[in-house]
This record gives sequence, structure tokens and C-alpha cells, in this order.
Amino acid sequence: MTQLKPLHWTPSPGIGLNVTRRQDGGMTLTFTDLSDATIQAWREFALEHLLGSDRRTRNLYDLRAVAEIPEKAIQAAIEVNSDPAARNIRLAVVVVNQQVADAIRTVAALAPAETTAAIKIFTDINEAEAWLSRPLDQIP
Repeated sequence: MTQLKPLHWTPSPGIGLNVTRRQDGGMTLTFTDLSDATIQAWREFALEHLLGSDRRTRNLYDLRAVAEIPEKAIQAAIEVNSDPAARNIRLAVVVVNQQVADAIRTVAALAPAETTAAIKIFTDINEAEAWLSRPLDQIP
């Protein structure tokens, strides 16, 4: 069995984010709020992990507990996922409903074309997991 990469995540009080390592080696990030503190903690964590990105991986962002996604959170995600190291990531984003998904797509459509992660937005966690489970050579 392949040893999983260390996670380097410690929960912090007041941060609405929890991170766990997936069995496939990727990460599941579960958000309970998108406060400025949470967005900043996520941004720092994500950029740190991109520095060590050396293989294709699958990540899941579970935002179902968040009723509204502020534009600044989407902009931060666009910035992080535009890093060239993100090219190896398949990212499933699960949101609470279609309205939130559409809002994210509207803002994300304004992002520069060099966004490099393979990202898909879902409202059903099982569909997200099915997409993530596809062979990594089938990105996107």
C-alpha cells in the first residue's frame, strides 16, 4: 500500500474549515463558514500544499453547510487554482443548491483562461465522488 502524504493541518478555533486526507491521497476540505478568517486560513493552507504538489490528486471541497458563497471567496479560489502547480488537481466542489452553483459559475467565468485545475461543481456529493473516482488520466 502506498503511504499517504502528511496532511499538515491543525484545526483552529474560529476557522470554519476542516481538512482530512482521502483514501486516494487527495484531501476533503469541509467548510462551515466563509468568514474572512476562514478564507485566509484556506488560502494559506492551499498555497502551502501546492508548493509540494508532485503528482495528480483528487480534492473535494464540501461547501454544503454554506448558504452563500461571497465573491471574495470565489476570487481567492480562482487565484489559488490558477497557480501552475494546480494543473495536477481534479477538484470537485459540492454546494448546497443549484443557485449557489450558478453564482459560482457566473463569477468563475470571469477568471483568466489560465486557470489550471480541473474543477467541476456539484450539488450531489455522490456525483462528485463518482467524478473524482474516474482515472486521473481522464482529467478533466
